[in-house]
Amino acid sequence: MLTSRNFESYMKRDSRLSNVLHALLHMAEMEGPATSESLAQAMQTNPVVVRRLMAGLRYAGFVASAKGHGGGWVLSCPLADIALRDIHEALGAPTLLAVGNRVESPGCIVEQAVNRALTDAYQAAEEVLLARLGEVTLAQLSAEFHQRMVAGGHSHQEIAHDHDHNDDSSNDDGGV
Repeated sequence: MLTSRNFESYMKRDSRLSNVLHALLHMAEMEGPATSESLAQAMQTNPVVVRRLMAGLRYAGFVASAKGHGGGWVLSCPLADIALRDIHEALGAPTLLAVGNRVESPGCIVEQAVNRALTDAYQAAEEVLLARLGEVTLAQLSAEFHQRMVAGGHSHQEIAHDHDHNDDSSNDDGGV
């Protein structure tokens, strides 16, 4: 029998929601725009991936972008107005559960019974998860982050993930 820890190691994880939330909280701490390059560093991905993810957030009205020197991504509404479910939906509502049904013998009545029961359970679990994501805002995450930062004696510099904004051309996010 697989324990939940072992189960996780076999499943492909979609970490877009977690990555974008991480980036948005960093953006909330910044005084100016965040370049795709600096966000990519924090998310440990490629700037092209950041631009693709941010495009959905821009379309939903959560972020805005500006090209050119000093440009980049900025939050365009208050953190309290953005629930985690909103971000999930802006990312295209990716699958929340990475489990599925056996489909090798669709005519098998045992497989049909098992799949119906599992599908019902998966749908119920997803509804609960989506409801919970709708209850948590970015403002709540930001408040928890600030509590952890203070409790741990950390500074904004320590949590910046190299999001420094100097006046050189590395801030140019012409590819926004």
